[in-house]
Amino acid sequence: MKYRTSLLVATAFVAGIGIAGPGSGVLGRFGVVPSFAQGSPDDRARELALFGEVLERVQNDYVAPVTTKKLINNALSGMLSGLDPHSSYMDPKQWHEMQTETRGKFGGLGMEVTEAGGLVKVVAPLDGTPAARAGIKSGDLITAADGKTLMGMTLSEAVDKLRGAPNTKVTLTVKRAGDDKPLEVTMTREIIHMQVAKSHLYGDIGYVRLSMFNDDTDKALREAIDKFHRERGKKLRGIVLDLRNNPGGLLDQAVDVADDFLDKGTIVSTRGRHSVDDHSWSASSGDIAQNLPIVVLINNGSASASEIVTGALQDNNRAIVLGTRSFGKGSVQTLFPLRGNGAIRLTTARYYTPDGRSIQGQGITPDVVVHETDNPVASFGPEHETDLNNTLQNGEKPPPPRPPVPLAAGIPSKPPANWPKYDPAKPETDFQLQQALKLITAMANAGHTGTLVAPATGKRPI
Repeated sequence: MKYRTSLLVATAFVAGIGIAGPGSGVLGRFGVVPSFAQGSPDDRARELALFGEVLERVQNDYVAPVTTKKLINNALSGMLSGLDPHSSYMDPKQWHEMQTETRGKFGGLGMEVTEAGGLVKVVAPLDGTPAARAGIKSGDLITAADGKTLMGMTLSEAVDKLRGAPNTKVTLTVKRAGDDKPLEVTMTREIIHMQVAKSHLYGDIGYVRLSMFNDDTDKALREAIDKFHRERGKKLRGIVLDLRNNPGGLLDQAVDVADDFLDKGTIVSTRGRHSVDDHSWSASSGDIAQNLPIVVLINNGSASASEIVTGALQDNNRAIVLGTRSFGKGSVQTLFPLRGNGAIRLTTARYYTPDGRSIQGQGITPDVVVHETDNPVASFGPEHETDLNNTLQNGEKPPPPRPPVPLAAGIPSKPPANWPKYDPAKPETDFQLQQALKLITAMANAGHTGTLVAPATGKRPI
């Protein structure tokens, strides 16, 4: 991985990694943050004097000795995390681990986690990892590791407890919605080789699931689509792109993935406080799906880079989006390395879809709403960006309702009561996937490639 600052468009930590944020791009600004102090120099001096007074008092009178380094690190963490849910301070160890994670190979358990009311909440287990094999599910709350509570810890501290050397065991205490008693789950840590793309042919329909956006995502997607073309040739009828529970990752990879399916048009734009943070990306010619119909699957675990790709394909009328409303993280973080002292991850811009929609707090609304179950169980902790503390305000009006998709008229919004319980090993139990396959088959039979959606009334300019 090239050493560079990065634009981050992800939401979660990854257990066994450190910070996921879960980012690369050519837009990061390297080096020292310019000073844009608010208030007069005297005001700033008074506040810094207050900080120094508190620092001295703690070191003199706290019940146990504490180093200046620890206090400063705590202060930096509080300074950044108090701004919004995605700004943070990374010490040198965390900064190194985040860079390792974007390369797609690391040691750990293999699950994306986030903070939920002082608890560790699973965003999603990663395919083919110890967490997935142990049956860890999206929405699970991890309350303890090896009998020691994780409650009250920062997310970084909790992740440290979950990490460990390969071939070592850890027993997690898990609270799962619908279960009265906590579960004890024992896993063996291992080196995680991230499988970012999982593909399968369902007859003449190609299915690709992207689990996150790291340095390998675009390459893995292209390889999967190439394989479909080789195996089915002109018989290939459409593509289902599954971005459910994909927490995001690298902005440049999101742009590349969207560009893979677009011949022209805007992909995404960013607007920040300073003009250096204002950018726009446009598609280049070439569609690896060769103009075949596309259905994109999303849910509330689809965030950031996933929302960029979904919004680009939806606004450019290149795909129908099916599922439930996405997470709603519409902000971009820039990494500022701190000269051997780690880095800060700072929210510097909001991103906008081609039609000028801000996803921040609102998410992507599917063209076709299809729920996973007929009786969704209430989730622990936040399900969307707006449920987090210190959420960055949107400041935009909600977009107009999505117009109906005629070919989806016969698709139910939830499974029947007798639908079998979802089993990841049995695609026939995945109700949303089965509806996506029905929809894309209908699109192929009708000879359509676009979304078949009437244009929305008006576009808000960027």
